[in-house]
Amino acid sequence: MKDDIWKRDEIESPCVKICVVHPETRLCTGCLRSIDEITRWSKMSPEDRRAVMAELPDRAGLLTKRRGGRAARLARGD
Repeated sequence: MKDDIWKRDEIESPCVKICVVHPETRLCTGCLRSIDEITRWSKMSPEDRRAVMAELPDRAGLLTKRRGGRAARLARGD
């Protein structure tokens, strides 16, 4: 059953509840927004939210580089 009380006419957040900030790009690895965008989201106009949403697909490529993980640590002897 849909809750009509909370029906809102706004763009939903792209948050996927994986909130980890990439150390180099400073983007959330889950939703790809910057910390500033995440902080201001609830106060943004619909136009500003649409602009951010339009940019998100292009940001995905910024996070494709892996730092090595467990395999790299083992190879280094960490």
